[in-house]
Amino acid sequence: MIESLLIFFWAMLISMFSIPTIISVAHSKRILDQPDFRKHHGVDTPRLGGLGIFAGFMTGVAIFGQMTMGVQQLLAGSLIIFFVGVKDDINGVSVFKKFFVQVLAAGIVLFYADIRISSFQGLFGVYDLDIGLSYAFTFLVILCVTNAVNLIDGINGLAGTIVLIICFAFGIAFYFYNQMSYAFVAFALAGGILGFLRYNFGNAKVFMGDTGALVSGFIISIMAIHFIEMRLVPAAPALTIGVLFIPIFDTIRVFIIRVYNGVSPFMPDRNHIHHYFGYMGLSHSQTVITLALINIGVIALIRLYAELGNTILLLCLGVFAVVFSVGLELLTKKKRAQHA
Repeated sequence: MIESLLIFFWAMLISMFSIPTIISVAHSKRILDQPDFRKHHGVDTPRLGGLGIFAGFMTGVAIFGQMTMGVQQLLAGSLIIFFVGVKDDINGVSVFKKFFVQVLAAGIVLFYADIRISSFQGLFGVYDLDIGLSYAFTFLVILCVTNAVNLIDGINGLAGTIVLIICFAFGIAFYFYNQMSYAFVAFALAGGILGFLRYNFGNAKVFMGDTGALVSGFIISIMAIHFIEMRLVPAAPALTIGVLFIPIFDTIRVFIIRVYNGVSPFMPDRNHIHHYFGYMGLSHSQTVITLALINIGVIALIRLYAELGNTILLLCLGVFAVVFSVGLELLTKKKRAQHA
């Protein structure tokens, strides 16, 4: 418990005290995110908050963590993604280069630490996976979760708050099931994120940028895979999807809308869930709190009814996602009609 608290508060303090200097340097060097039609902020804002998050996380794990097989490879992959994220936040990086680096980082944890999903544990009647399918599916999970966190980083405090919830959910589970090396990883990232939120929630002074979003997403994806593969928690695959509900729901929903509208699923737009909450008149803080409560509620309900099994829980989650999405569309159209 003491080590968990130490790593959390260390990461939080390093992040909190480093970010003001990062903000100052970003302004002096004009490394700023400029407003456009998709963004909610009205002034140029630094986007290097991920540097503070990563500094807190990496030093916390290096000093207080356990360098076990899996954690070492996770840190190596995070370091690679960190550098391409920094370059992207400063000068921009092509989509191909970012994708290549993410594949490289995923390959490190897959082939050197054998971190992969080897079983669906009865989800839709599927148990052990063929080794080739296991590697391919794990690659897909890592890439999707990594980018899903990046996609929800659209308003002040949202990505950081959701990542914080996810880290605490996994960290508490790892702690109680004596998976301390991964618990330290979760608490270190949570501390780094909390220190960052001091400057990002409400009237944001800094954004996490691709550096913070991609690194956080990558770390979360590895924690999610390890959580499933522990095979100690009832209905672990369904519970994992519940923990990641907001990023997964938003990503799938936006991709479906884009394909339905005949545009590339990778084309930026204003169809994210936080945009819809804005259309309904909610402030950034109200949107973040609402989505955070939804994510926490989903986690609690799935954990409470874990005995129902993966398939039933995932079907219920799918029904809820469809109802939630349709409800958003109807409410948004109603608000727009009233405004018109």
